[in-house]
Amino acid sequence: MEFFEVLERRRSIRNFSDAPVDDKIIERALQAATLAPNSSNVQTWDFYWTSRDGSTHKQLISACLSQGAARTASHLIVVTADYGKWRRSRPQILAWVDQSIQQAAPKKPNFPPSMRDYYEKLIPLMYINAFGLLGGLRWIGLRLVSLFRPIMIRPAGRRDLQEVAVKSAALACENFVLAITAQGAGTCMMEGFDESRVRRALKLRRSQRVVMVIAVGHPTERGRWGERFRIPLAEVVHRVED
Repeated sequence: MEFFEVLERRRSIRNFSDAPVDDKIIERALQAATLAPNSSNVQTWDFYWTSRDGSTHKQLISACLSQGAARTASHLIVVTADYGKWRRSRPQILAWVDQSIQQAAPKKPNFPPSMRDYYEKLIPLMYINAFGLLGGLRWIGLRLVSLFRPIMIRPAGRRDLQEVAVKSAALACENFVLAITAQGAGTCMMEGFDESRVRRALKLRRSQRVVMVIAVGHPTERGRWGERFRIPLAEVVHRVED
């Protein structure tokens, strides 16, 4: 399916048929989700996959307010964001950097020499946040520097870092639903859920923010609610010429 056709075809499906969606379709879409751009490539997302008739799946249906998309879905994918997962990614990225350097020798690898220092030194400096104290001190210091030259002030505190993680997870959600659409199935990206109950059902840590629950299935004839509506492009696109 051509890319722009996928964009046109993707719709929020409110009701799915009883026909199962093959696991391979989900696996391929999850692989596509992990290819999404994300901040510093630290990949602070997680994906929890349940299938119809499982006990956890039934708990998630209830946590999603028993809405039609959740109730009739063949699969549910819960996408979470946790900026603390940088600790999981960092050693693997450093190992990849070292391996790339060795494989490229005697030539230089196709990334700047500073990349190793970035992950070894700067990432911990950005992400370690001792009860908000370091974040506050970092914000004050950067704010003072910004008086004299352009500088990136955020992310500074815990809330900023979690926002960055949520943005990255949201991009992964988009990749996932487009990949499902390209394979002929349908999705509904649900924000209507009880986050505490979703967390309990999946035994998540408190640091894991539930970004979205995505229902997957084969659409019924009544699964799409009317034609798609968007406000005119001229009202949302602002071209700046000078």
